[in-house]
Amino acid sequence: MNNMMWLVRAAHWVRNPPSAGRVWLSVAVVGAVIALGTIEWMGWWPDWAHVNGRGMRMMRP
Repeated sequence: MNNMMWLVRAAHWVRNPPSAGRVWLSVAVVGAVIALGTIEWMGWWPDWAHVNGRGMRMMRP
C-alpha cells in the first residue's frame, strides 16, 4: 500500500518537476546538514553550542 503512494508521488514529480531554484535550495540544505554533522563529528564544534544532555527529567526531592 505504501509503495503505491510512492509511485503516485513519483508520477506527480514526472508530470510537474520542481523548479531549478527549489532543487538548489534542497541541495544547499542537505550540504549544510552534512557539513555541520561532519564538524561536530570531528570535534570542531564549540563547547558553547552544545545542548545540555539532562533533558526534561523531573527532580526528586
